[in-house]
Amino acid sequence: MADFFLHTNLGFLLLTLGKILLLVLPLFVSLAFLMYADRKIWAAVQMRRGPNVVGVFGLLQSFADFGKYIVKEVVVPAGADKFVFFLAPMVSLVMAMIAWAVIPFSDRLVVSDINVAILYVFAVSSLEVYGVIMGGWASNSKYPFLGSLRSAAQMISYEVSIGLIIIGVIISTGSMNFGDIVAAQDGKLGIFNWYWLPHFPMMFLFFISALAETNRPPFDLPEAESELVAGYQVEYSSTPFLLFMMGELVAIVLMCALVSLLFLGGWLSPIPGLPDGVLWMVGKMLFVFFLFSMVKAITPRYRYDQLMRLGWKVFLPMSLAWVVLVAFLAKFEVFGAFYARWLIAG
Repeated sequence: MADFFLHTNLGFLLLTLGKILLLVLPLFVSLAFLMYADRKIWAAVQMRRGPNVVGVFGLLQSFADFGKYIVKEVVVPAGADKFVFFLAPMVSLVMAMIAWAVIPFSDRLVVSDINVAILYVFAVSSLEVYGVIMGGWASNSKYPFLGSLRSAAQMISYEVSIGLIIIGVIISTGSMNFGDIVAAQDGKLGIFNWYWLPHFPMMFLFFISALAETNRPPFDLPEAESELVAGYQVEYSSTPFLLFMMGELVAIVLMCALVSLLFLGGWLSPIPGLPDGVLWMVGKMLFVFFLFSMVKAITPRYRYDQLMRLGWKVFLPMSLAWVVLVAFLAKFEVFGAFYARWLIAG
């Protein structure tokens, strides 16, 4: 009877809503603790205490900040396009959230297991830039507008290299489904069977491109306070500003999930014999987030011309050459199934 109900339209709708809530609620709660961890790591590197007042060890500091943003007055600049001004932060958050629909945490725990999952994530993440552009334009101020233009150029530049790096992984797997990509990394060698080894150079390029894609230091030039006050967010306050921050943090965690799925084996255990599961996936995402935070703490900010030169003159040629090399190695099976994982499945 239960199986019959799940195959009805109402049953499918309720099941899908349940999966969405199971994903969204823990993700939103985790944002508060990830922000706390980010600030604590930064403080530790600089030999400071960091948040330590609200709650035990300062654990509730992020929730206090969220509450402050909610109760503050919403200030709209004179001459701003109010509709677009309020729509921009919502677009920024929604586009970051809907990309999670195809991110699996295990072989069964995924909202929508589609065959073109990578294409879907790439398409949705490309639309996130519209929220930034809309916010900068609608603010009716030159500093937000310049910040939004910077962000658009930066995100488009590094999306190209990210896409080419992902193509290398797709060539090795023969599929754009995240479940197939993780399954292709499964083997008796454990951690040495993951894609970080055959695609070793590209994992670093992907990580750095993810920093630039999400406007993280040292590539946070769209919101460089020394030049643009605060970039495209300078005219925002209260809840709209909170939505921008949440959208940016959700996009960062999404990049952590992509690194884990594409190069670190997803939910696979690093040690043969230990069971696979969600905890491995979450642990790998936390590890990548720790690396994001360390880069923020120890790396000086780039100039904008250095950033664009790195994207177009270094990362683009390297990632394009890697696609050609991987295609050659996979086609002619130079190292057997090392770059052609579909041979194992076949």
